[in-house]
Amino acid sequence: MTRKRRSFTPEFKQEAASLVLDQGYTIAQASTSLGVGESALRRWVQQLTDEREGITPKGKALTPEQRRIQELEARCKRLEMEKSILKKATALLMSDDLNRTR
Repeated sequence: MTRKRRSFTPEFKQEAASLVLDQGYTIAQASTSLGVGESALRRWVQQLTDEREGITPKGKALTPEQRRIQELEARCKRLEMEKSILKKATALLMSDDLNRTR
């Protein structure tokens, strides 16, 4: 019998971590009351602490601000890639025009 892995929303993770950081619960108390593993909660607490310090996580962000930063970084990366493609296409077209005029 295989156990299905549970997944949690970023909002749930943020609320769970804020129980520890903001409301004074211990990780053991919060994990027991929420029914999640202590190691998972410990990771969420560390991630929320990092995000509050302005460190953008590698995975999905917990805070709305960090999620927005991740979206903007992805958009910027995509635009840089498109710009690079357009530069190469322009250079190719220019060299083709130069060869035709000779």
